[in-house]
Parts: sequence; structure tokens; C-alpha cells
Amino acid sequence: MIESIVEISNPTGLDARPAALFVKTAGKFMSEIWITKGEKRVNAKSIMGLMSLAVSKGETVTVGAQGEDEEHAVRELVELITTGFGE
Repeated sequence: MIESIVEISNPTGLDARPAALFVKTAGKFMSEIWITKGEKRVNAKSIMGLMSLAVSKGETVTVGAQGEDEEHAVRELVELITTGFGE
């Protein structure tokens, strides 16, 4: 299991477009992947789960994974967030 804490830097937070991109990217990996905000942890491959977190710019989340490609998954998802989802 691997986890990384990251701050959401894009202007819209995890609204529909960034959330969809995050879920699409997470779906490429075999590992179980989750994202945690506060006490709430959701499946990062679920658009509804991700949207339910209501993550805004400046908030921090924890991206975690467990499985055969966990390190690659977390590294790529954290990079997606830190680059602002291309916004």
C-alpha cells in the first residue's frame, strides 16, 4: 500500500471534467485506488464517489493504492493533480 498527500491546485477543484479525467486515469491501473478527504474515503475509479467529496481548490486529499502497480498509479495520479488537470 502506498499513499501520497497532495493539494488541489486547479481553479475548479475536482468538478466534473477533472474528476472524469482522474477516474479515467485511475481506471488504467489494476490496483485498488482510493482518494480520501478528511474522514471520507472513496473508490477513485468511481465518478460519483469522487464527486461526492466536493473537493475545492486549495484543499488537500490523500491518493492511495494497493496492488501490483500501486507506485505507478499514485505517481501518475499525483502528477495529474499537481499539473492542474491541464487547466
